[in-house]
Amino acid sequence: MIDQRSGDQPKSLPASIRRAFNRFRAFFLKRPLDCDLNEELEAHLGFAIEENVRRGMSAEEARRQAMIRFGGVMQAKELQREARGLPGLDILMQDLIFTLRTLRREHSFTIIAVLILALGIGANIAVFSVVNTILLRPLPFRDPQQLLWMAPAASKCGFSCETYTADAYEEFSEQNHAFQNVAGYFAFSSSDNVKLTGHGQPKPATSIMVTGNFFQMLGIEPTMGRLFEEDETRIGARPVTLLSNAFWRSQYAADPSIVGKAIDMDGTPVTVVGVLPENFDFGSVFSPGAKVDLFTPVILDQIRPWGNTLALVGRIKPSVTVAQAQADANIVTPRLYFSPKYPESLGAYKDRPMKLMTLKEYVSGKLRPPLIVLWCAVGAILLIVCVNLANLMLARAATRTKEFALRLALGAGRIRLLRQLLTESMVLSGAGAVLGLALAFGITYFLAHQGSIALPMLNSVRVDGAVLAWTVGIAVFAAVLFGSVPGLKVSRNNVQEALKDSGPGVSEGTKHERMRSLLVISEVALACVLLVGAGLLLRSFLRVLDVDLGFEPSHAAAIKVDYDGSTPEKVSVIFQQILAEVGAIPGVERAGIVDYLPLERNRSWGSPQIKGKHYAPGELPGAFVYMITPGYFQAMGMRLHGRDFTWADDPKGEQVIVVNQTVARALFPNQDAIGRMVFMNGMDLRIVGVIDDVHEANVEGKPGWQVYFSSLQQKPVGAELVVRTKLPPETLAASVMTKLRQLNPNQPAAEFRMIQTIVDHAVSPRRFFVLLVVSFAVFGVILAALGIYGVISYSVTQRTQEIGIRMALGASVGRVQLGVVGKTIRLALIGIAAGTAASVGVAKGIAALLFGTAPTDPATFGGMILVLGLVALIAGYLPARRASRIDPMVALRNN
Repeated sequence: MIDQRSGDQPKSLPASIRRAFNRFRAFFLKRPLDCDLNEELEAHLGFAIEENVRRGMSAEEARRQAMIRFGGVMQAKELQREARGLPGLDILMQDLIFTLRTLRREHSFTIIAVLILALGIGANIAVFSVVNTILLRPLPFRDPQQLLWMAPAASKCGFSCETYTADAYEEFSEQNHAFQNVAGYFAFSSSDNVKLTGHGQPKPATSIMVTGNFFQMLGIEPTMGRLFEEDETRIGARPVTLLSNAFWRSQYAADPSIVGKAIDMDGTPVTVVGVLPENFDFGSVFSPGAKVDLFTPVILDQIRPWGNTLALVGRIKPSVTVAQAQADANIVTPRLYFSPKYPESLGAYKDRPMKLMTLKEYVSGKLRPPLIVLWCAVGAILLIVCVNLANLMLARAATRTKEFALRLALGAGRIRLLRQLLTESMVLSGAGAVLGLALAFGITYFLAHQGSIALPMLNSVRVDGAVLAWTVGIAVFAAVLFGSVPGLKVSRNNVQEALKDSGPGVSEGTKHERMRSLLVISEVALACVLLVGAGLLLRSFLRVLDVDLGFEPSHAAAIKVDYDGSTPEKVSVIFQQILAEVGAIPGVERAGIVDYLPLERNRSWGSPQIKGKHYAPGELPGAFVYMITPGYFQAMGMRLHGRDFTWADDPKGEQVIVVNQTVARALFPNQDAIGRMVFMNGMDLRIVGVIDDVHEANVEGKPGWQVYFSSLQQKPVGAELVVRTKLPPETLAASVMTKLRQLNPNQPAAEFRMIQTIVDHAVSPRRFFVLLVVSFAVFGVILAALGIYGVISYSVTQRTQEIGIRMALGASVGRVQLGVVGKTIRLALIGIAAGTAASVGVAKGIAALLFGTAPTDPATFGGMILVLGLVALIAGYLPARRASRIDPMVALRNN
């Protein structure tokens, strides 16, 4: 064996390490080592020739005999290269170089394959980024697995039934044994609920009240300053606030000296004690779609009389499980109803045990089913892409039959051929993954900046390490999937038959036809499942849009109003002035004021009931309550029976209410509720009107009990001015704002919101999922059409001679076309039949996501069959038309 030059590694190293070092060195120093090898071989050969010459041979014979004795020079070189380097890597490099040359030569095929893969892989990366952010990635808090969401067992009375009183919060914090800490936040804050003054025009901002230990419990450390201190949560304490990082940057230009300064909030100087970190976004986790600017400490003694207002989160001790914490809560919670400390604090959570779940489950649990459906849909797209690519690779491999047969005849192993084809598929898949990654970057950036989609943590969707690992995984999976089918098929070829065949791979093309047809059937079946799933979700979404909301959102807009609500008299005067002035603006048809808009915040205050009648505990659901002015029903486009409130419905008059149809039917079945008396929260109330049911919490749920009070008889906690016009509502924004500022110079520049936008925001999660699934279904159908077209077109090419002979023997154009189209339809029908069977199972699996649509909806299944049938017909007609134009003489001559 020829010696090779060794490196400078220390002699003390083990022999195995030295050998490994030499191999790596030899791999990267091929050229100089080859030169040395050539020189050494020439030297050995020269010595042998000289020896033969000395024996009396001629120079030519001496060289020939030396060559015979030496053996194959090239074989010797190969043996030496394998012995000194990394054979596996060398072979891989050879395959890679050959693959790049081949793909560059077939650039049309390469471009199409890479683009198809980029779309399929890019869609998968983007969806996985969303799934990873919402379902898989832990919440951005310290030890998030220890955080539990604490709420009464489910009941239909909105936020009031998901929250606790200040008393319950304090008592539970003291009595439990499973939690390290319990914190909460005021759940009824609305957007733009505070006004910042002192620098030009007042500006609206959103502030959330949190318990003093809220940030410590989550493990949030401020970027600057400090968190709240205990003495700042008591009545009379100096007002303080924490700024969100985004608000600090946008409002105060990231002023590093802001800490310690006072800002004017609702006319009160409030000291900034700190700035929260950039990665903390309250709205993203606890209120998707909301933007929170400031945080202030909740004063428990102040909110104590307000009832259920605190949403609670707790951190369990490290050694405690969720089940143990639940058992502890089951013991502690009943004591809260009868605390001697606060005997009248019963809360809306009575008779409903506390239900614990991980904060992660609370934030993203409801989204798990639709996200999994979305994930499966995009997975189906990747399968269709792979099937399409496998078909293309199979057709391409059929044209290379002779090349592979020749390589096998020259000694290449079948494994080597399979590895070569897999290398080609890996290169294609890798290029597709790179392009797909770029596409996913764009999609995730778009999604992260979509404030209109109410999905938790969507603004933190990004391509991170986990997504990159997923990208590598699906790229390899796709490459193996679409590369192995043609690879295995080619590796089983009969070498002798392939070499004897004089045609350009005709026989192999015929043999592969069954496999290609099977792939097309699979493709159609997958498209079938996608179309049915997308169709059912789309029909559900359309049903959601058709829901009678109880109000007419179009041509209506709302704006938050700043007013002095110190006394009912002042409120009455201000509201009358606002409605009179705004109502006089040209274009304004109706105007009214309400404290809570439907589909945003909500609350319940007990239930109206017939006085003297006994009701079982829990028999009456909590009623959603609204404080409104005259004109609100008309401004919202609600349907009222009876009379509206008037300005005479003041505190001195009879207490009156308007109830919805659900309340009227429940309390006075088969009777007219108007004019009847009910009892609610210690008040005798006369029903003066009945309003049609309004969807107050969400579009898809059934409306609950609703009660409307006059804002003159029940003090409102806010004011949303609603205007209705026949003009585009946004054209009134400037006029309304001008009028509000004329009446109140401190009116902040509040957002003029379309009511339709509020409805769109409420249905945005469903719209988001439907849009993506429908897009994937359309993409799947296009790929299926391309797959059908490709197979039929290839089949026509292979059958050119046969078709030519048939036409020469008298076959008509129509008969030829019918034959080709018939084959297409047969493949499509088999695929549709298989896909329909699979679709029934899939439809039942997503039944929980459907709204007003049955899983076996005939229109959806019928539409799917019609669409795929038409697609197959068009995809088959084009090759059929080409087949019918074959010139018999040309076809026979070519043969």
